[in-house]
Amino acid sequence: MFHLTVRDHVMIAHSLPHPAFGPAQNLHGATYVIELTLWREALSAESIVIDIGEAAQVLSNALSDLNYRNLDEHPELVDTLTTTEAVAQLIAERIATSLPDRGLTKLDVTLREHPDAWAGYTMTLD
Repeated sequence: MFHLTVRDHVMIAHSLPHPAFGPAQNLHGATYVIELTLWREALSAESIVIDIGEAAQVLSNALSDLNYRNLDEHPELVDTLTTTEAVAQLIAERIATSLPDRGLTKLDVTLREHPDAWAGYTMTLD
């Protein structure tokens, strides 16, 4: 299995209004470093997983309306606890729809909030 990873970042604000989140229930900011890893069983005819520039652009497009946003007000996240895991899932779903029929088998989206803390979402692709 082959894979390629690209990285980008966004700066967001959000709150997590549930007692499980203690002080994070209040509005606060975060900078996420987002890693996108794309997987395929065999390399393409060009001997690549996907062009690195294309992968970086796909990730950038998926993040474009999240940067410098309050996620509590984002239309796709209304009534959602915007945990790192939930945001990773949203980004993965956006990316999956932008890469149909490319021979990819899986994608991973990892959001790093801190060098010692991260979460992610993995999707199997058809």
